Amino acid sequence: QRVYADEDGARQAAEASALEAHSPEVITAADPAVVRDSATAMTAADPAPPDAPVEPAAEDLAPRFDRLDQPLRDAVNDHIQAIRKSGVIGADERTAWVIYDLAEDRTLVAINSDAKLQCASMVKPFVALAFFHEVERGRFGYGPRSTANMEAMLRSSSNEATNWFIDQIGGVAATRKILRENYGDMLAGVELVEKIPPGGGTYRNRASAEDYTRFLRALWRRELPHSDEIKRLMNLPGGDRIYKGVPEIPAGTAVYDKTGTTARLVGDVGILVARDAAGSATPYVLVGIIEKSRKHPR
Repeated sequence: QRVYADEDGARQAAEASALEAHSPEVITAADPAVVRDSATAMTAADPAPPDAPVEPAAEDLAPRFDRLDQPLRDAVNDHIQAIRKSGVIGADERTAWVIYDLAEDRTLVAINSDAKLQCASMVKPFVALAFFHEVERGRFGYGPRSTANMEAMLRSSSNEATNWFIDQIGGVAATRKILRENYGDMLAGVELVEKIPPGGGTYRNRASAEDYTRFLRALWRRELPHSDEIKRLMNLPGGDRIYKGVPEIPAGTAVYDKTGTTARLVGDVGILVARDAAGSATPYVLVGIIEKSRKHPR
């Protein structure tokens, strides 16, 4: 495991691994009205034709996370240390970070990148992937009903829409099976174990920063089913934590991301497309996750 000076080491890792399975957590995301399905859930997806065929996947789905830009990694780690000393990141919180240069296809920064942390709403792109996999093989179409619910899930972070897609696929076990059998190398650390319950309580799905990075890399390379549609959805205006409130990032910078929040986690995973003075674009994967080991007692 890539644990550096900042990160919380064995003590916090042990605490995090002992999180209560049924502790109350709340997904703090808007749940707009979802376009509801008829009673025939398994055939509810619209009979629309699929998008253009997916490009063949590249042989290398596992970018390296141990060959870094050491000066940049140290600068990021020093910045996290300063935030810790200020008290913004608590002693009972561990973090994970990745910066990945998609143009050069190399990892620049990886800190605790293989730690499995709560997904919160950042699991939703994986649910979208499982659904689009079934669209690609002809089980479902992707028409107005599915599009509306997909936008509700990825733009507005609707928990109800997320559960709608899981139900269409056939439940949690069926969704997990699709991901494991078809994208197991890419999503090696993903643990999809439950739908999002009413109120967002007992949310136990997990993934690592490396899982999100591999997913976003494949998405950018158009190696996933309906990659262009997933990018469109993740580019819709939303929380955009990796962009908003950062004055150094120029206005209008393209961002494709998904945020996540529970009672013990805040995070964002996405792609920022930076441009130099000449206007040339360079896309970067940015992953930042902060997880609290337990809720503070009242």
